[in-house]
This record gives sequence, structure tokens and C-alpha cells, in this order.
Amino acid sequence: MDVRRVECLDGLRGVAALWVLIGHMMILTGFRLPLMSQPDLGVDLFILLSGFLMMFQYRLRAASEDWTAPGTWAAFWTRRFFRLAPLFYVTLAAALIAGPMIYADRVAIDSFLGQALQPPERYTDAGFTNIALHLSFLFGLLPDYAFRTPLPDWSLGLEMQFYLAFPFLILLGRRLGWVASALLAAAIGVGIALFVRAAGVEFPMPSFLPLKLQLFLAGMLIAVDPGDSRAQLGTRLGAAMLLAAIPIGGEQDLLHIVVREFLVIGFFALVHWRRIGMIAWVSRLFGSRPFYWLGELSYGTYLIHLLILQPVAAAVIGQFGLGLGAIGRFVLTGAVVVPATYALAFATYRLVELPGQRMGKAIIGRVTGRTAPRAHQTLPEKIAAP
Repeated sequence: MDVRRVECLDGLRGVAALWVLIGHMMILTGFRLPLMSQPDLGVDLFILLSGFLMMFQYRLRAASEDWTAPGTWAAFWTRRFFRLAPLFYVTLAAALIAGPMIYADRVAIDSFLGQALQPPERYTDAGFTNIALHLSFLFGLLPDYAFRTPLPDWSLGLEMQFYLAFPFLILLGRRLGWVASALLAAAIGVGIALFVRAAGVEFPMPSFLPLKLQLFLAGMLIAVDPGDSRAQLGTRLGAAMLLAAIPIGGEQDLLHIVVREFLVIGFFALVHWRRIGMIAWVSRLFGSRPFYWLGELSYGTYLIHLLILQPVAAAVIGQFGLGLGAIGRFVLTGAVVVPATYALAFATYRLVELPGQRMGKAIIGRVTGRTAPRAHQTLPEKIAAP
């Protein structure tokens, strides 16, 4: 593995965000295609990539950072907070202000398509508790608040929980070995998830870390020590596939299980077998300039798209109704939503995301008295959970 860059990450981030966008467009226009109409699988891909990237960055920084020191943990948490929070706070404000209008649009969409209506509080709750829980990223821990804005933000609370746990996963892995520690952590996560379920607690989305920890761990295993023997890499691939097959957290039908396994195998191949024929071509494609920008704009695309999609889909339905078929609704909605979403994602990338990241680095620099080494700055640190 190139110690500076894994080229397929850019394209895979972009594909994951586009998958979520297209999947939601299909749900809200009534046009369905197998696989593409499952945006949760795009989120699963983001989770794999996040686990991989955190471990990849750990490996590159291991020689210069003491992961037994709380200061290293604080720097890690600061970097990740300023990666997620600035744009989330901006879109959260927009979502809370526009929530009642977006709810009216969603009612029109669901009524037309014959879908169950969404709970109104998911769109209209601008109360202090909901806002405070979202600003603190604690909302994912509480079922009543884990899915309570017009944003697809449940995965951000999940991501923050993973970041909180990551230093402890690193210490466990250094003590027990990466495969053994991943299997142990997953077993603990499954135990907690089953206990919570037995207690009658149900999450509307898998926003509680034990429900998705296994996928983060699978991504971490793909990043560990790629210079080891084929047998050791095979063991890690087998363990990652086993983790991805654990039947908790989200849909567990045959399609979802098979696709998750394919995502693990495909990502592993792009990372570790990328010199082989077609795999090399795909890896280079995902690292090309267009896919690079899809990846850079993936976080903004994920956060922003529903704020645009639901009003546009409702307007298309209101204007054309049954006079336009499902394919037509999908195409017309996409013709407006896709360019508008990526334009806003680009604007917020330049005006919000990059300044936020620089602020985080400046804070770390002031506290530690040093800046990040140049090698670290070449890392693709743009991944965030959708």
C-alpha cells in the first residue's frame, strides 16, 4: 500500500454519497431499481471506509504519536470533531428552520406514493432538548432523538461514537492483536445490542454504535499491516467478512448480507490487490480527478441532499401528479436536485468544511506547540459517515 495515499478512497467516497442520493431520489419519486434503491448500503460503505481510514491514519502516525497518552486521544478527537461539526451545524440550522415546510412536502410525497407518513416531530422539533442533543452529538444514543431532523444525520452520531471508542480499540488491538481484538470487540458489541433489544429499546435507525461496530471493525482490519503474508491477509479478509455478516443493525435480508460481503471483498481487493488487471484499472479510475472531486464533496452531498430533494420531489408531484410516470418523476427530480446539491456541496466545502478543518488544526497546534507533519497532511482525511 502506498504510504501516502490509497487512490480508490476518493472514488469510493463519491460513490457512497451518490448511492445515498440516488437511493433517496428513488424512494421519494416511486421509481425503484434493485440495489440502487437501498441507500442504507451506501451508508454501510461509508462505515467501512471510515474504519479503514482511521486505522490507516493510525498506522502512519504510530511512530510519532503516543497512543497511550491522553493528549494523543484529545488531538484525534479534536481533528474528527472539526471534520464533522462545522458543516453539520450549518445544515442543522437550515433543517430546523425549514423543518415544518419540508414536513409538508414529505406528507405530500408519501400521500401520493401511498407510503406511511413520517412522524411530524422528526421534522418539526426545534425544542431545546433536541437541539442540545444534536449540537453535542449525543442524539444517536437516544432512540427518541436519533432520527429527529430532516437531515440523514443519524450516522453522524454513530460516527462520533466510533471516534470516541477508537483509541480504546487501538489499545486493545496492540495488546491482543488486530484480528482477535476485532472479534472480541464485535462480540461485546453484539452482547450489548442484544441486551438493549431484550430491554425493549428499539432504535429507528442503527445510530447506536454496537449495532454497526462490526462494519467499522471490518474496515479497520482491511487497513492493518498490508505488507504481511498472504496467509495473514487472508485471515484478516476472512475475519472482516465474518464481521460484516453479523445479523444486527439495519436490514438483514439476503440482498443486504450479500452486498455487504461484496463491499468487503471489493474494497479489500482495491486496497491489497490493486496491481492486478481490472482491479488496477478500477483503482486508477476511482483515483482520477472527477472521482477525487466526488469524494471531496461527498460529506456535503450527504448532508445537504434531502433539504433540496424533498421540496423538489413534492413540487414535481404537485405539478404533474399521475401525468408523469415514476421514471419521469425520477429523471426530472434528478435534473434539478443533482446539480443543485453538488453546487451547494462545493460552496460549503470551500466556505465551511475547509475553514473548519483549518480551525481544528490550529487548535491542535496551539495546544501541542507543533503542526502536523507534511506526510500526515497528504492523507485523505475527508471521510465522514453519511
